[in-house]
Amino acid sequence: MAQFTSLKSRVVPLLIDNIDTDQIIPARFLKSTDKLGLGGNLFADWRYDADGSPRKGFALNDSRNAGAAILLAGDNFGCGSSREHAPWALTAYGFRAVISTSFADIFRSNSLKNGLLPVVLTSEEHKKLQQELADDASAEVAIGLEQQSITFPSGARSTFPIDPFSKFCLLNGVDELEYLRRFTKEVEAYETTHSL
Repeated sequence: MAQFTSLKSRVVPLLIDNIDTDQIIPARFLKSTDKLGLGGNLFADWRYDADGSPRKGFALNDSRNAGAAILLAGDNFGCGSSREHAPWALTAYGFRAVISTSFADIFRSNSLKNGLLPVVLTSEEHKKLQQELADDASAEVAIGLEQQSITFPSGARSTFPIDPFSKFCLLNGVDELEYLRRFTKEVEAYETTHSL
């Protein structure tokens, strides 16, 4: 998993509430276990016309948003069925963080396990950020994981919650299995002295 310490980036606004995992990545793309190709399928039903051409007016097709690593979403992002492909598609596209007022629990968990940081803001903070980005679409937002802070384009600062274990894993770029492997010697030593 890629290490996440801090991020400063432009933001793609996709201010729709209740975006479910089937909208993030439609079910027809779930056969693949190759994470790398999934970015092209992110929001496929909204992003492309029936002939496969980019749909005008969709945020990810706006050249001003190219290279942005933060997605600003509406409320209840990632609801619906559990599919790890959703954070895979977001990270394969290039997103490192998603900002919302709330996330579905399973999506939040899958995101943290795959190096995608879900940042929760209050409704008031979310509206303030929307307004600042509406005033200047090229503005950047800074996220500092160590301090659990987000700095708006105006310089206003807020904090966000994250559980200590997920924070540790992201800061160190390790998933759960890699974390456990750090204790292999201790486990082996225990096993040699404690047999059944």
